[in-house]
Amino acid sequence: MNRLDGSQSPYLQSHSDQPVDWYPWGEEAFAEAARRDLPVFISIGYQTCHWCHVMARETFSNPLVGEYINKRFISIKVDREEHPDVDAAYLAQAVAFGDKLGWPLNVFADSQGVAYFAATYLPPVTRMKQPSFLEVAKTLSRAWNKKRSEVRASTRALKEAVHEAALVNARTGIEQFPDQARLAKAAMELMSQEDKMYGGLGTGPKFPMAPALRFLLSQEGLGNEEAGLAGRRILASYAPSPLRDPVEGGFFRYATNRDFTSPHHERMLNDNASLLTAYAMAGSLDVAAGIVSFFRNQLLGEGALASAQDSESSVDGQPNDGGYYEADASTRSTLEPPQLDDKVVTAWNGLALEALAHAHRGGVAGDPGGLGTDIATWLIDHHIKDDGSVIRMSRNGAHSSAVATLADYGGLALGLIELGLATQRADFVAKGRDVLDYVMVRGTNIEQDPVLAARGLGWTPDISEGVNPNGLSLLALASIRLAALTGKEAYREYAWFLVSPLMKQALAMPQGMGALLSALSELATRAREVIVIDDGDSTLSDMAKNYQRTGTVVVTANSAQAQQFLDSGFNLFESRTSGLRATAYVCTEGVCALPATTPEEFARQLED
Repeated sequence: MNRLDGSQSPYLQSHSDQPVDWYPWGEEAFAEAARRDLPVFISIGYQTCHWCHVMARETFSNPLVGEYINKRFISIKVDREEHPDVDAAYLAQAVAFGDKLGWPLNVFADSQGVAYFAATYLPPVTRMKQPSFLEVAKTLSRAWNKKRSEVRASTRALKEAVHEAALVNARTGIEQFPDQARLAKAAMELMSQEDKMYGGLGTGPKFPMAPALRFLLSQEGLGNEEAGLAGRRILASYAPSPLRDPVEGGFFRYATNRDFTSPHHERMLNDNASLLTAYAMAGSLDVAAGIVSFFRNQLLGEGALASAQDSESSVDGQPNDGGYYEADASTRSTLEPPQLDDKVVTAWNGLALEALAHAHRGGVAGDPGGLGTDIATWLIDHHIKDDGSVIRMSRNGAHSSAVATLADYGGLALGLIELGLATQRADFVAKGRDVLDYVMVRGTNIEQDPVLAARGLGWTPDISEGVNPNGLSLLALASIRLAALTGKEAYREYAWFLVSPLMKQALAMPQGMGALLSALSELATRAREVIVIDDGDSTLSDMAKNYQRTGTVVVTANSAQAQQFLDSGFNLFESRTSGLRATAYVCTEGVCALPATTPEEFARQLED
């Protein structure tokens, strides 16, 4: 029976014709496991994952594997990008079985979904010391049938251990908020991880850690020039490396080796969105323009951006990992491009909106503001429900049943606010405020996966940040923007509330919590607003657009746009709606300097 064909996930659909009797994530699979008294096999991956493709071809397409696994297990296939909370829950359990984690993540669990073994890629036959998939499955089936009490005891212990770890993690906040000196120390710790020989952070595998680099750039805005230079230097090392596609723009997911060779060639929307923000902030216009071009020419689909482009394509009739990307422009034009994972993920499109806003402000080519406006309009029409909640994922107009995560709410809220400020669209900013308010009223445990919750497995959201910000950081940054625009201190207090449980972790591991450190940097500095109302195109507007300082909200608008912001409830524009004569306003912690009408006076106020 084919249960995956109707899924909105291309990853699940790619497994729909295999001999394994796959179930999608849901209650039906666990009910069948209980009815047949069988353990559960949960395989988690994503469409552009190379080793997921390999295991699909080698193992899950094997009729002998299908015959055995269908008799002994109930098999569930999960797209980690559709269900990030499920992925996070099983990664937390998989740590008990080894520290080499990744995807595909293969979990063997009891009928309640608690793991009693987990591994990543398993070959079709024994290789060196690595057992085959069938060997592992047979061993675990025997354990279920003959050592059931031991299996039950281990799953109970694991469930308790992971639950306690989640509670400890939630209690590791620090009482005193860090000042700029402590954040500068975190920046130094991050800078110490720079690879001075080959570039990047760490020694390999090399991921482009955009949130961490954004934190270094934010430190530059507070006078830490060394941090800014390090951030720019690391970004400069990525651009000419094999991580970047010089033909179509965009960056690959990561490089296996320290010198950036042997990249994994999937091009992910979320990675590239974070990198676009960093390159736009650093003023690397050509690299940023390449990412905008990649968004427009490769990822843009039904109105928003697809999730990724695959690493594999067909070359000479055979699957080839990276062959398309390794070809030069003239040869590439004759090849069939890798497939898109064309599902639309709210969180990742929200990251793209923020990135396109930065690119628009920075003068990046390719009309990033226009592209962002089109995407934002589509998301508002299709991914926000009538009750104000958001949709996690859609494809071809159909919505996934997966619950939206904090990253979906935070990414969309921040993206709409930043794009609205960059393009003078008060309606976008107001809609971003609505999304944030929805979470603010209902709490950060707003939605939980019902299958996990029913089994006591939904312990905590995924709070890690490596190449992408987490939901709490995104919500905090959106709250900081709204505090400035509305004058409501409650938004700033909410931002502190969101980041406080993770401060200790962020300060201890700056490479993995870059976005949260950026939010802390903004909260630890003096809040400042810079507004220019200008019905022409004066020097004051140009000065404001080029001004970057951490903790500062910059808005330029004409008279009509300023009135729209005021009518939308953004009190920052009170008595500041006339642009007949270009006028600049600089306010610091609620205290505003006298209106400036000359470049000289405006420059002096900006320097104060």
